[in-house]
Amino acid sequence: MAGSTFGTLFQITTWGESHGPGVGVVVDGCPAGLSLCEEDIQKFLDRRKPGQSRYATPRKEDDAVKILSGVFEGKTTGTPVSLAVYNENQLSKDYSDIASCYRPGHADYTFDQKYGFRDYQGGGRSSGRETIGRVAAGAIAVKILQQLGITLTTYTKSIGPVVCRSFDAAVIGENPLYMPDADAAENAQAYLDACMAEQNSSGGVIECIISGMPSGIGDPVFEKLDANLAKAILSIGAVKGFEIGDGFDVAKATGKSNNDAFCPLPDGGVGKASNHAGGILGGMSDGSDIILRAAVKPTPSIAASQQTVNSLGEEISIRIRGRHDPVIVPRAVVVVESMAAITIVDALFANMSARMDAVSDFYRRKPPQCDPSLIGFR
Repeated sequence: MAGSTFGTLFQITTWGESHGPGVGVVVDGCPAGLSLCEEDIQKFLDRRKPGQSRYATPRKEDDAVKILSGVFEGKTTGTPVSLAVYNENQLSKDYSDIASCYRPGHADYTFDQKYGFRDYQGGGRSSGRETIGRVAAGAIAVKILQQLGITLTTYTKSIGPVVCRSFDAAVIGENPLYMPDADAAENAQAYLDACMAEQNSSGGVIECIISGMPSGIGDPVFEKLDANLAKAILSIGAVKGFEIGDGFDVAKATGKSNNDAFCPLPDGGVGKASNHAGGILGGMSDGSDIILRAAVKPTPSIAASQQTVNSLGEEISIRIRGRHDPVIVPRAVVVVESMAAITIVDALFANMSARMDAVSDFYRRKPPQCDPSLIGFR
């Protein structure tokens, strides 16, 4: 299967299936000397693991990560970092009833059409469990960005019809839906309870703010930063829409209302009086916060009876068994953050060769000295 690798200089390759022995990722291009331990990665995985609340699948998995390569004495070595999470609580028998039929909203039919074969146990590679590898890699990317003064704040913007009207970053981690508005979180929980009572599910919107970005990151044509962010976020299985800045609202705006006026900053730099563009102009960062949003569809696996067909084309009705999230959004918050971070790191690394003066400055530095007595064959 092609298509499991993302990135150019900071490159990730995810592997594994939902009901196989495990899932994971290989991160290639991570610089040597980054302090890294399993706890750094585990903190991110704990944000997406199942069983956190009544709004997540009750599948019990520790999602404990193991670093298999690329780290020595607590620091990255510059070689590929391989990370694994072993599956421990699969209930594959729950999927035997759908082995020969196509679940509405899932990739069963398209997998059959492409490969003539599919892993029906939990969806195989199309399962949300594939995102474990993305989150593990994202933890590394975020740590790199933190050393550069770049931070990401990611949260649930809305669930169903319930939209956050206020923002308090301290509230995000205090409710199971990761919403920055306590009142909205309470209303959203009531809405989800009603959905669950009807054997139904809900979608929502995730917002990510990237702060501290330098200007000029990205390229003006095929490697636009916003285009690559869109590809990264839309590659997440449940995401069906992407916006940056004012997004689709620009279609209702005018040039006067949508243009961001430039203004001088106290430090002598250039800033903007507003940020309708969402921090990116012409495919390159403009120094403002990058603000992006992802629209997440309702969980397709619902307990209510649904109409479909089997592999013979016969109409049937099914009830999907197994353990499923009534809403994907809260656990996907860290997935969106991870893919955004991976994209930004890759763009920053590519930008290092964009200007000759930067290349000259780097290679004119005095090279590190080594002990001549250590040079030779061993």
